Amino acid sequence: MISSEVSPLDPETEKSIDQSIHLLKQISEDSSVPRNIRRAANEAIAILEDETDSPAAKAQNAISVLDEPSQDPNCPNHARTKIWHVSSLLEPIRD
Repeated sequence: MISSEVSPLDPETEKSIDQSIHLLKQISEDSSVPRNIRRAANEAIAILEDETDSPAAKAQNAISVLDEPSQDPNCPNHARTKIWHVSSLLEPIRD
């Protein structure tokens, strides 16, 4: 029998996703960060909060969304560092 409930997340995975969302919210609320980078941070937050995808799919999709802003020359160093931190938190997540 297949359960329609989503299995609970591994505590370490859940912690990584929560930390990532927290860092991304800091970026999205920072008015010194260009709008396109804040928009990408909000998009990554929405992906990570989506309950329909697996943790690994959410992590990889969020990393993909954040790749371009992390290379944007207009991205402030503090925001770029946070984006890299988020990527490093999400990369080890597997199903």
